[in-house]
Amino acid sequence: QVHLVESGGGLVQAGGSLRLSCAASGSISLANIMGWYRQAPGKQREEIATISSSLIANYGNSGKGHFTISRNNTENEATIYLQATSLKPEDTGVYYCRLNNLFGRGDYWGQGIQVTVSS
Repeated sequence: QVHLVESGGGLVQAGGSLRLSCAASGSISLANIMGWYRQAPGKQREEIATISSSLIANYGNSGKGHFTISRNNTENEATIYLQATSLKPEDTGVYYCRLNNLFGRGDYWGQGIQVTVSS
């Protein structure tokens, strides 16, 4: 089992910045991919960015431009960050952290954290 703890959300004005964190602990495989996903009101969940255990980052269409994902690995834990700049009201939504242990070893989601960008 993997435990994911998200933090850093909240209310921010348009044009502002914030940083989300997700700390993972438990049965983390050596080969895994962690990522941030967003679900806006009335829309499907979409990928913002992912980063592998070997620190290869990829960005979804909604993540390109003003999001940066990073990662810190320790012996028993992994933490990812999502730095967001120049936020827009359309960036509002619930942001979810995900850890996917590759080769079928488990796929885990955090509870989600609200980000609201006011105009």
